[in-house]
Amino acid sequence: MKRLLYAVVIFISISASSFSQEVVAKKGPPAGNAAVGDYYGADVSKTSEAKAISVEALEGKLKQDKKAENVIVKGEVTDVCPKKGCWVTLKTDDGSSFFVKMKDYGFFVPIALKGKNVVLEGVAEKEITSVEELKHYAKDAKKPQSEIDAITLPKEEIRFLAKGIKVVN
Repeated sequence: MKRLLYAVVIFISISASSFSQEVVAKKGPPAGNAAVGDYYGADVSKTSEAKAISVEALEGKLKQDKKAENVIVKGEVTDVCPKKGCWVTLKTDDGSSFFVKMKDYGFFVPIALKGKNVVLEGVAEKEITSVEELKHYAKDAKKPQSEIDAITLPKEEIRFLAKGIKVVN
């Protein structure tokens, strides 16, 4: 009888431990100072850096074509996703910004990237962003609820899918 009791206790202990869930802490953006020369995703070569166009030139290019493949753009980061570092925005010449996502959600950037000049390599296109998506990104950016509620119209904007981001100065 004792053996049966021990067997049941051992079985229950093993079952409980094998079915328990691991507690995983939510991760934020990666740590780092975003120093000149640091890169995220694929490295952007010196040759590519030299070929980088301005945000203004990209806007001009996208007036002619809806999409620009393998484009290299240099600009200033105005915001970074505080939740994971999964998106950034770059300043445009008219004072607005354009949205940059990471290809295949394959890499993230530190908050310290905000205010730094970077070179991006990837695909840019003009797209219409839905109200729902705009609100989602505003929530990620921890905007006040009043600002989120004020989003009522979709927005045509430049969207960039980066395969690599490099800090240049």
